[in-house]
Amino acid sequence: MQPTILITGSAGLVGIALTTHLTARGYRVLSLDVRAADRLSRADVCDPQAVREALRGCTGVIHLAAVSRVIWGERDPELCRTTNIGGTRNLLDAALAAPRRPWLIFASSREVYGQPRTLPATEDTPLDPINVYGHTKVAGEAMVLAARDHGLRGAIVRLSNVYGSPADHHDRVVPAFVRAAVAGQPLRVDGPDHTFDFTHVDDTARGIAMLATHLDHDKPPPPPIHLLTGTATSLGQLAALTVELAATGAVITHAPPRAYDVAQFHGSPERARHLLDWTPRVTLRDGLTRFVAAIRAEQDGAA
Repeated sequence: MQPTILITGSAGLVGIALTTHLTARGYRVLSLDVRAADRLSRADVCDPQAVREALRGCTGVIHLAAVSRVIWGERDPELCRTTNIGGTRNLLDAALAAPRRPWLIFASSREVYGQPRTLPATEDTPLDPINVYGHTKVAGEAMVLAARDHGLRGAIVRLSNVYGSPADHHDRVVPAFVRAAVAGQPLRVDGPDHTFDFTHVDDTARGIAMLATHLDHDKPPPPPIHLLTGTATSLGQLAALTVELAATGAVITHAPPRAYDVAQFHGSPERARHLLDWTPRVTLRDGLTRFVAAIRAEQDGAA
């Protein structure tokens, strides 16, 4: 019998790529997203009944659905908490109540660490978030670990600045830089010295699919795992590389950093390498080159 996996947040950046990876591995994939094009897949994780119905017959669930932007959490903290904490609780309750309990992968974030005192951060770095979104991800992780104590085979992946598709939100830093550079418009850099660990969506989706296969083969859930490159890139470097690859001569302007952003982050991918044999394959230069080409193709198609 073909194993069935539910992806919440299936219409998002990671969800779209992950569907492709899981389908290639022979899984039947079901979708749940408030933005799903398919009416039957359009549902909200904040709706307990919809979640219970979506989980029926699933062998596993990958929980990506969330208010996924730091800035959105700051602008509407109540919605962020309702979706990220309440939606996760609905999913965990449904999974624990299911006749055949599905395994679960929870997509967390590097935001759970806040500003680490030591870099690169490991999965054992203390959790100390500095924004609403980070606090909701810490709460979600705690709920998953509590559900494990009640028999749920739950795993946690911590993602870092995933990029790589025109389907991403236009105002996230990498899509914003790429679209501006391709159009020859100014790139505004809020905090040019801030550094982050940019991870291509293909690497992210491949790592989550590998973890799904691990759990689907009845192996015990591992401790939290990073899916990231281990390389620090400043926003100033990111902007300069994007303009170089776009070759439009776009101007780069600098602005002060936002108060709710982490200033410096990169993490260690060693646990993922050791437990899943996963390593990142797409360099930032290669990933941005692909992104620039995809945006140009998108614009040419719209012309």
